[in-house]
Parts: sequence; structure tokens; C-alpha cells
Amino acid sequence: MSMKAQVRTDARGNITVHMEGGLNYDSGAPLKSELEELCATNPSSTITIDMHNLDFVGSSGIGMFVDTIKALNSKKDQIRLMNVKTEFLKVFKLYDYDAMTALIMGFDDDETETLGQRFAARSRTYQN
Repeated sequence: MSMKAQVRTDARGNITVHMEGGLNYDSGAPLKSELEELCATNPSSTITIDMHNLDFVGSSGIGMFVDTIKALNSKKDQIRLMNVKTEFLKVFKLYDYDAMTALIMGFDDDETETLGQRFAARSRTYQN
């Protein structure tokens, strides 16, 4: 399974890398190079890695990924993770990486995404 990544920059210059497919050893090395280059060429930008469409993470791929994030964030706390599935958080812990320090959004299966739809039509959602 191959991995694809789309890189998007917002109006403030912050970068989001949307990962899709599978992360293994073969795709880990190009991702490492790309992240290092993004950090070097955009030192004042926050780089967010969106893992929502990441379906598979191999043990060798996640090891390289975790090492890359640790190394880049040790210089400057620049990389953030979002939409991390709970099974990937467990794998991060195996590699002695606390992904919660880089996590900016909730888990992929977080039900708070639909709160606006469920409660928007109600005049009051709590009791006094």
C-alpha cells in the first residue's frame, strides 16, 4: 500500500500535510525528507499532519515517522498532529512518543464533531 500526501498552505502561511494510504518503510524516507525541507524552508509556520485518511502504519514506517517528529520538534515545536486514530496513538506509545504533546485536535472517532448539528436548533441545552 502506498502513501500519498497533499501539502496545503493557508492564508497565514501555516502548512497542512494530508496523508492518505499507508505509511511503511518505503514511504517513510520520502516523508522524512519532505518534512525536514518544509521545516527548513518555513521556519515560522506551523506544520500540521492530518492523519485522517491514513489506513495502515507499518512498524518500520511508524518508527521513522516518530523519530522524525521527535527530532524536528526538539529544535522548535513546529509539527502538530490531527485526526490521529486511537490505534495509532497506541503504536506511538510503543515507540516512547507521547503524541498528546503534538495533538491539536480530538481523536478521529470523536463525537463532538456533530454537536452543532445536534444542538443548534435548541434554544437551551442545559438546565439552570
